[in-house]
Amino acid sequence: MSERTKVIYLVPYFTHADVERRVDMLQEGGADVTVIGFYRDTADHSLAGKVIPLGETHDGNFPQRIRAVLKALLHLGRHATEIGSGHVIMARGLEMLLLGAVARRRYLPGRPLIYECLDIHRFMTQQNMLGRLLRRIEGGLLSKTHGLVTSSSGFLREYFRRAYARLPRTMVVENKVFPGVAYDRPDKADLLPGPPWRIGWFGVIRCRRSLEILSDVARRAPGLIEVIIAGRPTTAVFDDAEAAFSGIPGIRYVGPFADEEELSRLFASVHFAWVMDFLEAGANSDWLLPNRLYRAVYYSAVPICFADVETGHWLAERSAGLRLDRPDADELIAKLRSMTPALFRAVQERLDHIPTRDLVTGTDECQNLVHFLREPSARQVLDQGDPVAAQRSKRRAEVSN
Repeated sequence: MSERTKVIYLVPYFTHADVERRVDMLQEGGADVTVIGFYRDTADHSLAGKVIPLGETHDGNFPQRIRAVLKALLHLGRHATEIGSGHVIMARGLEMLLLGAVARRRYLPGRPLIYECLDIHRFMTQQNMLGRLLRRIEGGLLSKTHGLVTSSSGFLREYFRRAYARLPRTMVVENKVFPGVAYDRPDKADLLPGPPWRIGWFGVIRCRRSLEILSDVARRAPGLIEVIIAGRPTTAVFDDAEAAFSGIPGIRYVGPFADEEELSRLFASVHFAWVMDFLEAGANSDWLLPNRLYRAVYYSAVPICFADVETGHWLAERSAGLRLDRPDADELIAKLRSMTPALFRAVQERLDHIPTRDLVTGTDECQNLVHFLREPSARQVLDQGDPVAAQRSKRRAEVSN
């Protein structure tokens, strides 16, 4: 039996759902994972494997997060043994990549360093001095990495390949449902296919413009929609969730959901799922493929999305979803008023034709990710801007094998 890959996983905070999903995926793919990172508000977590806390950070407080990382750098030696036992370091986010580069140089020289980027922060795309400085830092750190893992081809196409002439090897790992938490597709609740159309907005609630659109529809077209909001609003956008969502006819906030089983029932209780996001329109929000997209389709709630973004393109390739030509209340009202029961059933049935593999992470994908992390070495980093250098790297790898 071959030795299991030991992954040192550096994360901005433990309790993010993406972190748990990635840890599960790595373990399914044949890796042992030590998670090192920060927590927010509480150190509680449900991660399997070893977890090493570095301290507390606060949502939306970028300067405080930087200070926490710098403090962690000073005390990194406390974890030298754990880091040194790894085969590979994977760092999620730019601040953790900085930590990972230092940790690798000190305690794991010669081993791969992988950059995992699942969001492009708005600071990274700004054309001011701060944006240029951050891209320069990111570019410098990227030159020291042996792989880039991201969750959407849109991030590679629209950001990384435009910002940097040279990139390490890349891998897209979509935010699909993980089989360890996926429940069988439940039967749809006994919903009449007609007004009020029930729309579910579930997960991380961080988009004020989405609330404004849905509120506008509910006010202007009484009885057309009923909106159910469930999840955790980000305090940086909604500092008082109860106040933000209360008092709006047709909109009901039910608070956080307990687990995947409850979330599956929530999706089963609605006609449509809101998968749009405008927090960083024109950049990250246009390029991402959110987990709620895959969950919505898996649990048979028709996704509502702006057509001209990555999520809309994903749905268009599969002839699925309710895709809006304009992301505004007028367009949504027009679409829903023209939605007949027969048309809704046809739109919903299209979801059944989407292969489960497009929605749920397979064991082979988990194994491919672990292989991607373990295999790259410094000489295998491809220079996309220099085909001659890339060919030399390939020949050196062939000779060494």
